[in-house]
Amino acid sequence: MTTDTRERQRAGNDFSEFRRGWRVVLLGLFGICTSITAALLYAFGTLVIPLEQAFGWSRGDLQASISFLFAGVAISTQMVGWLYRRYGLRRVAIVSIMLQIVGYFAMTQIQGSIAWLYLAFFSMPIVCAGTIAITWTQLVNLWFERNRGLALAVILCGTGLMAMILPPLLSRLIGAYGWQAGFIALGAMPLLFTLPLALMWLRMPVEVAVADPLTAQPQPSLSGMSFRQALCSGKYWGFNIALILSVSLTVGMVTNIVPMLQSKGLSAQQASQIFSTFGISIIGGRLLVGYLLDRYSPSLVAAVSLALPALGCAIFFFGGSQHVPLLMLATLCIGASAGAEFDLAAFLMARYFGLKDYARIFGLHLCLITIVSGLVPMLFGHLFDVYGSYSAVLVSCFFCAIIGPIILLWLRMEPAFQALQRQLKQQTA
Repeated sequence: MTTDTRERQRAGNDFSEFRRGWRVVLLGLFGICTSITAALLYAFGTLVIPLEQAFGWSRGDLQASISFLFAGVAISTQMVGWLYRRYGLRRVAIVSIMLQIVGYFAMTQIQGSIAWLYLAFFSMPIVCAGTIAITWTQLVNLWFERNRGLALAVILCGTGLMAMILPPLLSRLIGAYGWQAGFIALGAMPLLFTLPLALMWLRMPVEVAVADPLTAQPQPSLSGMSFRQALCSGKYWGFNIALILSVSLTVGMVTNIVPMLQSKGLSAQQASQIFSTFGISIIGGRLLVGYLLDRYSPSLVAAVSLALPALGCAIFFFGGSQHVPLLMLATLCIGASAGAEFDLAAFLMARYFGLKDYARIFGLHLCLITIVSGLVPMLFGHLFDVYGSYSAVLVSCFFCAIIGPIILLWLRMEPAFQALQRQLKQQTA
C-alpha cells in the first residue's frame, strides 16, 4: 500500500467535516430531490396517462416533452456558470427555487395545444437554472474536501429517492384530485423543504466567502483551471469521452433491459421484477463509490466501477432465461455503475480541474452528456432494427465499458491545473 493511499485512508476516516457541513449535505439532498432533472423526469411517467385522458394527446406526442426538457437542461448548464459569477451562487439558487415553484403552479393552467406543455418543459430548466445539480454539487465541493466523495454520494441519492417516492405519491394524488395535483405536489416540495433550508443554510465556507457583496465575485482562493484552460486540456476531453461512453451504455441498457429479458422468454412481470433491483443498486453503488473515492485512488475506483457493466453485458449476452439469479446480478452490476457515474463526474471534475470555474467546466460536461442521452436510444434502436436482436447493442455497451475505464487509467492522477501551473512557471523561468 502506497504512502498516498494510506494518507487518503486516514483522511477519509476523519468525519469532522460532516459535523461542520451536515446542513449543507441535507440542503443538497433536498436540492437534488426537487431539481428539475430529478423531480420532473421521474414524475413524468405518472403524468402521461392522466394528461392523455384530459387532453387527448397521444403518448408518443407526450414522450416528446422529455426531449424538450433535455434541450432546456443543455442550455441551462451553459448559463449557470455565468450566472454564478455575475450574481453569486446563493442569490441564483434562491431566485431559481422561487421561479421553479411559480413555474410548477403555472403548469396547472396548461390547456389546448400540447405546444404549451413543450414550452413549459423546455423553459423550466432555463428559468430555474440555479436548481440543477451543478448548484448542489458545487456547494458540497466547496464545503468538503476529505469526505467529498461520500458527501456527493449522499446528496446524489436524491435521484434514487425520487424514483422510489414520486410515482406512488403522485399516482394517489392525481387519482384523487386530477392531473393538476401532480404539478401542485411538484411545486409544494421545494416550497416546503428546499426554499426554507436554502434561506437558512445556503452559505459559502468562510475561506471562500465573497469579497464584494454587490458583485458577488469569488475570491482568488479558489484554485483550479479557467474554463478556457480546461477547453485546451487533453485531460478534460479524455474525461468527457470516458464518462460519455459510460453514460451511453447505461442509457442504452436502461431502455432495453426489460424488452431484452422478454426476448429471452421471460414474462413481462419477471422482467420487471429483475429490473426492479436497478434502483436499489443505484443507491448502493452511489454510496459505496462515494466512500471509496475518499480513501483510494479516484482513477482506480472510477475505472473499476465503470467497468462493472462489462460483466453485466457478458451475462446478458450468454445467459438464458433459466439463469434468473445471473440476470439479476447483471442488472445489479449495471445499476451500481449507473449510480456511480454522476458522483464520479462531480468528484473528478472538481479534483482534476479545481473549483475556480467548476460551474462552467462541469456544466459543459453535463451539456454533452445530455445531448448524448437523447441520441443513444435512437442509435441502439437502429442497431436492433438492423440486426434483429440485442446482440449488437450488448457488444457496443461491452466495449464502452472497457474503453472508458482504460481512458481513465491512462490519465495521470495529478490534478491538471497543478501541472499547468508548473508548466507556466517553467516557461517564465
